[in-house]
Amino acid sequence: MSQDSAPAATIYAVAQRAGVSTATVSRTLAGSAKVAPLTREAVLEAVRALNYLPDGAARALAGRRTHALGLVLPDIVGPYYAALLVAFEMAASERGLSVVISLAGAGSTPDQAVRTLAGNVDGIAFMARSAADDELIAEIARRRPVLTAARSRLPGRDALFAENRETAAQLTRHLLEAGHRRIAFVGRPEPHSDVGARLRGVKAALEEAGLEPAAVFEVDSVEAEGLAVARRIVAEEIELDAVICGNDELALALMHELQDLGVDVPGLIAVTGWDDVLAARYVRPGLTTVAQPVQELGALAARRLAALIDGEAPLEEPVVLPSRIVHRATCGCGTPGEGEMLP
Repeated sequence: MSQDSAPAATIYAVAQRAGVSTATVSRTLAGSAKVAPLTREAVLEAVRALNYLPDGAARALAGRRTHALGLVLPDIVGPYYAALLVAFEMAASERGLSVVISLAGAGSTPDQAVRTLAGNVDGIAFMARSAADDELIAEIARRRPVLTAARSRLPGRDALFAENRETAAQLTRHLLEAGHRRIAFVGRPEPHSDVGARLRGVKAALEEAGLEPAAVFEVDSVEAEGLAVARRIVAEEIELDAVICGNDELALALMHELQDLGVDVPGLIAVTGWDDVLAARYVRPGLTTVAQPVQELGALAARRLAALIDGEAPLEEPVVLPSRIVHRATCGCGTPGEGEMLP
């Protein structure tokens, strides 16, 4: 059954509800600075209440598809988002579909941009934690097929994940088996995020051993923060013997800075990452990390969204793709790997 079942609201209905002209509605949705703040809010309230989608929505709701998939990402910087995007676009292209991207980075207000996107595509994939919140996604889902990937699930909608919690617990157990006891975590564990699930896995494994994290550095998963955490560890003489990072960008920066500050990695502090980016295999010592199926996740999101647009019912359960530990040297376990997967 198609998710597009409610009757379509018109720009005239929006204008009538907001008490303005249709021209004012158009200017508001176009982001014109000439619309007064109170008028803008009245129009946007009417848009939300009526589930109105502008521009291409009329064509799509009339049965004439745009043959385009929408994709909402928090960013396109870094190997993770790049891999998601490329895989999504390739899978869409194989089906003769184009892709329209909207970025909803932290701190942005993407509501208007996402509603405009929804009016010009046949469905939207919301991938990774972004400023597009669940309320906005639920609003769009009343008009368009939607799915989420690597973020919280919307009830009754497709949800795709790469496994995080249990793999993080396994990685922590590996560090414990190598003799590490003062294990810290670096990354921002937002609710329903991948990084949050990784921290829960770390805590679960430590709890099994009667331990707690030696420290949790809640920072964004970017290079500068990895450098800053390394400097803090050394300057404050924080007693650690292992650090689990929320991604490889943090891990590589932290490891590099620790080494520059005279800290032996992994002799004094073991370091692990997440994502298995290309650089992880070429640094010395090689970075122990986690390979997650990013390309598979992006491609599956495009295929499932196309199926939903064609009228297929949403999946009853979330799809969870497996992640695996890539064993190299920075875990300090005494038997350095060369990139093989730990079972």
